[in-house]
Amino acid sequence: MSAAIPEQSIDCLVVGAGVTGLATALALLDDGREVTVIDVGLVGSGASHGNCGTLTPSHAPPLAGPSTLMRAARWMFTPDAPLYIKPTLNPDTLRWMLGFALRCNHRDYVASARAKYTLLADSRQRIQHWVTRYQLECEFAETGEDYVFKTRRDMDRELGDVPMLRELGVDVEVVEGKDYEARDPAFKPGLAGALCFRGDAALRPDRYVAELARVVRARGGRILEQCALVSLASSAQGVVAQTAQGPLRARDVVLATGAWAPRIADAVGLPWLRKTIQPGKGYSMTYSPPALTPKRPVILYEPSVCVTAWPSGYRLGSTMEFTGYDDSLNAQRLGALERGATQFLHQPVGPQLREKWCGWRPMSRDDIPLIGRAPGHVHLWMAVGHGMMGVSMSASTGQLLADMIAGRTPCVNPAPFDPARFV
Repeated sequence: MSAAIPEQSIDCLVVGAGVTGLATALALLDDGREVTVIDVGLVGSGASHGNCGTLTPSHAPPLAGPSTLMRAARWMFTPDAPLYIKPTLNPDTLRWMLGFALRCNHRDYVASARAKYTLLADSRQRIQHWVTRYQLECEFAETGEDYVFKTRRDMDRELGDVPMLRELGVDVEVVEGKDYEARDPAFKPGLAGALCFRGDAALRPDRYVAELARVVRARGGRILEQCALVSLASSAQGVVAQTAQGPLRARDVVLATGAWAPRIADAVGLPWLRKTIQPGKGYSMTYSPPALTPKRPVILYEPSVCVTAWPSGYRLGSTMEFTGYDDSLNAQRLGALERGATQFLHQPVGPQLREKWCGWRPMSRDDIPLIGRAPGHVHLWMAVGHGMMGVSMSASTGQLLADMIAGRTPCVNPAPFDPARFV
């Protein structure tokens, strides 16, 4: 009979070594806390690996909008549509879908956009500060980002958001098609126009995550890979975490488990998470750079394809697929990325395909992340549900949690992100 593994006492435990968990660990280390990070897999092996790497206050408007349900219904039987919701009878998924559907109205759309913008705008500047302060080698650049349109109808619909975006503080320029084609020779003729967001930026997300891990370790943080969380037992004095590498007693625990949050909901004493977050599957393809690439990161609007070029590579990414935890690479959806890029670009792909990828984003019902104290727990904190904005929101999420745990005035208003809104 094997001997019991002795319990270790630690200060702060962060569960999840993705972009959110590592950013939170860094912010806590800056506060003088001792930090241990655990992950079921390897550093950065989740949704941030294949992300397109844009830092986008301009993306404050949520997925749940007044026209979303109509578009989803129209695409239901289109195998390579940008948004796909698989029919299901799973009760947790159905409750999530109902909650999401109820948010598809103008009032909630504006409220979600306002909340998301505060986090995105703060994080955009904070990441740039971190890049300089910690010398993060992640190909950060103040590029801006553009939405590019083929059809006037779609452009006119998106122009409806411009007054709200400008009110929030987003720098938006409206450019007609021929003028945009003259600016960027990577595009084929026939564009309707573009919305240019000059305050956005970009970085290489897998390198950003690797650099965060480097700095966390350099500042004394400990990262335990392939160390699954089994369960949590919370009390007024702290939290005991049972892990694959033995028990850990922590003063404070932060859950930053991304799309896995619903799967560990019961084990951590938060069963309501199963109907609050669902995995939204995204795809990307990474190439060596073609000779002619767009000058800035772009969203090709009609096929909903994001194109990002870095000195080290070139990536096409897109789709929001609600198919549960299916991890298969759908060839039709991967092909849709190249077909969408071909509609717009003279050189839509690079000479060498380096990686085909898919991953799950943690989509909350209201498309606003859950950041703050877990309801009913004193020392358990949450940083989950960032959807497609995990990289963009990473630094501000970490700082907000560090501020709240320390009991000081937070960097942004925490009220919209309170996890208690779902309980």
